[in-house]
Amino acid sequence: MEKDSEQMAETTNQQERDMESNSLHQPLLKRNLTLSSSPLALVGTKVSYIESLDYEINENDLFKHDWRSRSQAQVLQYIFLKWLLAFLVGLLTGLIATLINLAVENIAGYKLLAVVHYIDNKRYMMGFFFMTGVNFLLTLVATLLCVFFAPTAAGPGIPEIKAYLNGVDTPNMYGATTMLVKIIGSIGAVAAGLDLGKEGPLVHIGACIASLLGQGGPDDYRIKWRWIRYFNNDRDRRDIITCGASSGVCAAFRAPVGGVLFALEEVATWWRSALLWRTFFSTAVVVVVLRAFMEYCKDGACGLFGQGGLIMFDVSGVPVRYHVADLIPVTVIGIIGGVLGSLYNYLLHKVLRLYNLINAKGKLAKILLSLAVSLFTSACLYGLPFLASCTPCDPSLVDSECPSTGRMGNFKQFNCPKGHYNDLATLLLTTNDDAVRNIFSTNTPSEYRVFSLVIFFILYCILGLFTFGIAVPSGLFLPIILMGSAYGRLLGMAMGPYASIDQGLYAVLGAASLMAGSMRMTVSLCVIFLELTNNLLLLPITMLVLLISKSVGDCFNPSIYEIILDLKGLPFLEAHPEPWMRNITVGELADVKPPVVTLSGIETVGRIVDVLRNTTHNGFAVVDSVGQVSEVHGLVLRAHLLLVLKKKWFLQERRRTEEWEVREKFTWVDVAERWGTIEEVAVTKEEMEMYVDLHPLTNTTPYTVVETMSVAKALVQFRQVGLRHMLVLPKYHGHGVPPVVGILTRQDLRAHNILSAFPHLEKSHASKKGR
Repeated sequence: MEKDSEQMAETTNQQERDMESNSLHQPLLKRNLTLSSSPLALVGTKVSYIESLDYEINENDLFKHDWRSRSQAQVLQYIFLKWLLAFLVGLLTGLIATLINLAVENIAGYKLLAVVHYIDNKRYMMGFFFMTGVNFLLTLVATLLCVFFAPTAAGPGIPEIKAYLNGVDTPNMYGATTMLVKIIGSIGAVAAGLDLGKEGPLVHIGACIASLLGQGGPDDYRIKWRWIRYFNNDRDRRDIITCGASSGVCAAFRAPVGGVLFALEEVATWWRSALLWRTFFSTAVVVVVLRAFMEYCKDGACGLFGQGGLIMFDVSGVPVRYHVADLIPVTVIGIIGGVLGSLYNYLLHKVLRLYNLINAKGKLAKILLSLAVSLFTSACLYGLPFLASCTPCDPSLVDSECPSTGRMGNFKQFNCPKGHYNDLATLLLTTNDDAVRNIFSTNTPSEYRVFSLVIFFILYCILGLFTFGIAVPSGLFLPIILMGSAYGRLLGMAMGPYASIDQGLYAVLGAASLMAGSMRMTVSLCVIFLELTNNLLLLPITMLVLLISKSVGDCFNPSIYEIILDLKGLPFLEAHPEPWMRNITVGELADVKPPVVTLSGIETVGRIVDVLRNTTHNGFAVVDSVGQVSEVHGLVLRAHLLLVLKKKWFLQERRRTEEWEVREKFTWVDVAERWGTIEEVAVTKEEMEMYVDLHPLTNTTPYTVVETMSVAKALVQFRQVGLRHMLVLPKYHGHGVPPVVGILTRQDLRAHNILSAFPHLEKSHASKKGR
């Protein structure tokens, strides 16, 4: 569990001296000589005190009475409100995604049209300065918003959502300010031509919408309607945020089934069939909203938005024929994707550590870093196409198709004479979405030269490494798709006449392989790519590529999101325990922890105040004495003890209270609230001598394990049920035997915390592997 209060205060004060240092890139949870661990992690750019969430149902007397007294109409109302919130999450996510796409397409589109105009008039330097200046200003706006108003809006936000759904409370991640900065920052960063996507930010935006709806608005302006308070608990909020995350993926890729599977495979720790239905309903609403706006905008009613904006790389018109011999290059693509994906994760980990040193200099350093990346990106996107030679247009193409002089098109004229096009400008001097469309283009075997694709691949590898981590909202999906599609198309060109698969389909397979090699997803990625490309015939070879890429990548390092979780210090519990965890019991873990703090069923106010002031624990075992034997009555939360003190529910004599007394003082709404800190409570000296009956507020059915259970088995139960506290009980009960051996929390079950107290476990496991 947590360190004692003095050590905790000392650690916190040390971190506050450098509050703005971005220590994203080093673990924040220090290894100790005991099992105690400081619950600190990086959220945004600040080191924050991390708490776990109460996903467990607290079955105290108030809950049981409320459950018994609910009418059928109230139960139906509760169910209806869940579906209503799922509908609103999908509706608002779809509207905001449309807004972001519309803004990006128009800002980037008019910028590119102006640049093309300068190039057509041979004013190359003016075109460069205009493009660089606009990108500079857009990046500056996005960076300033993230640095000064919402540091938690920088980055993709997906690792923090994974941690939240795993049971870790990440402060300030889902506020209204964070959402607004995420929206505006995403528009600015993507329109500025930076090598990042809006997919990750859209997932975070969907989660913010869900959180705000579930709690009735921002913290300072919450709606106090009674029906909203049905969802004033971590358990229901978790379900709503899961709907928001899946809606965000659906909005980014227009892939409703892929969005549901992404939430199931990648971000959600806890799942059930009812949640599956609601997430699917939310994504269905998102698709309807997006389709409606596409129909409205396709005639030019939304400026330049209409043809582009929503990622949909349609290759349905290409016949997919492959033979046994084609499995060889497909397998090679999978292996390359796994190797490059793991290499990308490794290098990105090093770059993020480097950025930590730069960002530690302060806010100005973060701003300058973002602007430097923007200037470098603009110079490369504008200057590199001049290195490529002009290619004559295919005579079979009409003049309107080749060369193209607008912001879109597969054959951009750039600086070439009439009847010629610049293939590198086709890929670079465009938006990221259109670049993917162009490189995925089918039936164009001679459109791109090897030199241009190599330059494109090397450039986006460099930009993909150095753009992620700057202080702007950013997503990893699109940069990885661009890198993977480049080497996929190169392999397709190398196969030439020996392969029956189109080069554009090789690009699709390359993008899928690199995403699986880096993110280690399979099922959701497979469905997303099928929905993107609209070609079901790609299913078998896509499945093969994804499975190979993930398997190869797993041999080297974890997924990119797991690496970021570790760097941030977020206490994420993995699904599979370490093998050595079966060699230690929960009783042995409890023995190296400080002695467990227990309270009596009827306790003095002074004792409660003393415990709250001198510990940082969030749960306390309640023990009753029956004759010579003590028995565990249950577990009471710190929040409920603070509730008692704030409401001054004190007794003059030591006695059990009646049920009506409890209902008269407390409601289920009070129990669901979080009641601040002990420093906010004022208790007089006379009140210190009074008593509190803790029985009505005690969870009488906490999850318990016997002290002989292995840590591996306890970890699986802790994670799957979504616990915050796990009581360890003795194997034998009797006189002189403490009724509670200890209380385990999330920090106690983390591998490196256990190894800090039991280093011999890792050594013994390593010696067995070496035999």
